[in-house]
Amino acid sequence: MNHALIKEMLIEAGKAVRQHVIRALAVSSHQALSAVHEEKKEDTIYVIDRDVEDILVQVIEKYSAGLGGIILLAEGIGDDNQGMVLPATCTHEKAAIKLIIDPIDGTRGLMYDKRSAFYLAGAAPNKGLKTNLSDIEVAVMVELPTSKQYKSDVLWAVKGKGSYTYTDNILTGEKQKKDISPTNARTILGGFAQLARFFPPGREILAAIEDDLIKQLAPPNPSGKALVFEDQYISSGGQLYELLMGHDRFVADVRGLLYQQMKREGKEGGHVCHPYDVCAHLIGEEAGIIITDGHGQTLNAPLDLHSEINWVGYGNARIEQEVKTIFIDLLKKYHLL
Repeated sequence: MNHALIKEMLIEAGKAVRQHVIRALAVSSHQALSAVHEEKKEDTIYVIDRDVEDILVQVIEKYSAGLGGIILLAEGIGDDNQGMVLPATCTHEKAAIKLIIDPIDGTRGLMYDKRSAFYLAGAAPNKGLKTNLSDIEVAVMVELPTSKQYKSDVLWAVKGKGSYTYTDNILTGEKQKKDISPTNARTILGGFAQLARFFPPGREILAAIEDDLIKQLAPPNPSGKALVFEDQYISSGGQLYELLMGHDRFVADVRGLLYQQMKREGKEGGHVCHPYDVCAHLIGEEAGIIITDGHGQTLNAPLDLHSEINWVGYGNARIEQEVKTIFIDLLKKYHLL
């Protein structure tokens, strides 16, 4: 794989999506952008998501022949199971690269102009149906800013070669150097740490696990001081970004485990994380963040649009040592494992 060319392609596509978002926020109302465009099996496609298909395909098709053919997996583009093959003369079997993209991760916050979303992309050698998240060799994130922002971060990683970022000044086009800097704290106490629970049902269970975790880690607190803070960022890419910048120390999204248990009890489940939501997690791993699945093992899953993902991010190895065993025990206590 030509890692440098793939990175260039993915960043160009991300910036094209960013420009689409900037225009949409400038000319359309929140009510218009938040209208439902299409209901998909995995998620809802909103009006702000519309037209992203053409934007991505135009950029990726330009590079596809030179890269030996690309299978593009993204919601609303091509076949949900097999994706779109570019160029059109190529086949699934002959394509060299399998590419998974979430064009706008965090749509709900962005379409109301509340908070940045992120374009997420990961590229792996095409191994057919055997291609997994762990095969991703190049990952890119591009911040999709709100209308009040004039800066946007661009992040990327190549497997085994570290992770990097810079900041774009959208008004001037100037690039500003920036460092990725996960936390060096030894504890989650005094910092941001949370379980993702931004969608019902079952939020009370996830909150109980979080409270139990803090109780076991914290000393007696008769003064009632705030021991741990939380930030329910409705974007898996946003959660990863906060870990990368050292803003958050621990994030866990185990909604899938929760809903599996609820279904066993005859209850309805809810919205879960999918591979496209975590396709840029290579950036975190290359930065030294510890990322596991809900069982505490290496995060992995088929590179598709449907598989259920549970993931846990520890800001560094010391945070993992402090939290992991207690957290896994709590998931067992609450019957999620």
